[in-house]
Amino acid sequence: MRFLRTAAAAVAALAAVALPTTAHADPGDTITLPVRQALARLPIADEDRTGYDRSLFKHWIDEDKDGCNTRAEVLLEEAVVAPERTGRCTLTGGTWYSPYDDRTIEGPRGSDIDHRVPLAEAWDSGADEMTAAERQAYANDLGDPRSLIAVSASSNRSKADQDPATWMPPSEANRCEYVTYWVVVKTRWGLAVDPSEEAALSENLSRCSDEVITVVLAR
Repeated sequence: MRFLRTAAAAVAALAAVALPTTAHADPGDTITLPVRQALARLPIADEDRTGYDRSLFKHWIDEDKDGCNTRAEVLLEEAVVAPERTGRCTLTGGTWYSPYDDRTIEGPRGSDIDHRVPLAEAWDSGADEMTAAERQAYANDLGDPRSLIAVSASSNRSKADQDPATWMPPSEANRCEYVTYWVVVKTRWGLAVDPSEEAALSENLSRCSDEVITVVLAR
């Protein structure tokens, strides 16, 4: 019995190392924990859109000065069939897959680049307190491939600035990934969830595997 208690204590100690809290984490720190636990650690707060303007999130930028802005970088990264790149960064041809609605998109003009957590939603849940530089970094976040995604224009515009309480991907097969990555982005950027959003995330995640996520904190 004593051995079992000692073993249990050792497992708990290892879990504490593997699953650090975010209370004292700093930008650049990496945390690893199950997604339901990550959701439970997000602050819950009512949303406030006072002062929001999309122009407060400067995008799309060409951060590495290679001629391709953030939109083009995502398209190049996510192409199923690579487009042809000419000039500074003109893309033609190519094929993309839109997981929100389980569609194949031909050509770059048929895809929108979706902020997994929309800009207005980010503002509502803490981005209003970010600096202009932080908001620009959020809007052009290529540091985590779960932040931005190429999807069909129709699904992106259907989603608009809604959260999971009022919009979910039409493709049920994508919903577990969607809510998991939503929690990833909110964790990465230190954003809150409102009560209805938290309830919707919790309900949907209860039907998914409790995926262990690794997140590098941006803020």
